[in-house]
Amino acid sequence: MEWRKSYLDVILVPLGFFVCMSYHIWLWHKVRTQPMSTILGRMAKCRRLWVSSIMKDNDKKNILAVQTFRNTIMGSTLMATTSIILCCGLAAVISSTYSVKKPLNDSIYGAHGDFMVALKYVTLLLFFLFSFMCHSVSIRFINQVNFLINCPPDEYGIVTPLYVSELLEKGFILNAIGNRVFYSAMPLLLWIFGPVLVFLCSVTMVPVLYNLDFVFANSKGGCKIDEVGDGICNV
Repeated sequence: MEWRKSYLDVILVPLGFFVCMSYHIWLWHKVRTQPMSTILGRMAKCRRLWVSSIMKDNDKKNILAVQTFRNTIMGSTLMATTSIILCCGLAAVISSTYSVKKPLNDSIYGAHGDFMVALKYVTLLLFFLFSFMCHSVSIRFINQVNFLINCPPDEYGIVTPLYVSELLEKGFILNAIGNRVFYSAMPLLLWIFGPVLVFLCSVTMVPVLYNLDFVFANSKGGCKIDEVGDGICNV
């Protein structure tokens, strides 16, 4: 009897998660093997060139660097704040009575037991906590770059454009991971209303992310890039 109530949760939720994970593993492979075909790969290359340009002419561009990092830190701070606020809200819901956590009505497909309801909220809580951690560490790396990019040349050659670029890439990678984990929590949020919505939302997200992650050639042979997110700007 219990299997009849939860078989949709056991099948559709892991399947939706597998669809999202498969797409991101394929995206990671493309970034490593064909970086110029992805937005992430192109912007990583542009950031390295930007760091070299800023450090080469630091006296004239130091204010530009500080303002750029300030805007990036503000974006990461917003996402981190949103994640931790949602964590606090979920923690309050989990600690409340079961009547608050009960689904809207009994017509929703999937299991409605105490264990399944607790599993839904705890899973959401872990996703938002991981997103908060990624954004927090990303802010740490970008703050380090904010200091190092304006350092004068040292006699030991420690602060080089390559070293600063590596720190900056770590910050942006963690920023991107935090955003993707936050996006992945959206289907799980719909799990409260049933596992069918989780699967449908996960499948819908894949073509949307595909159009935001990859570069498509237009009729003139150029590239059409229209993306604002994950620290990526229009090109």
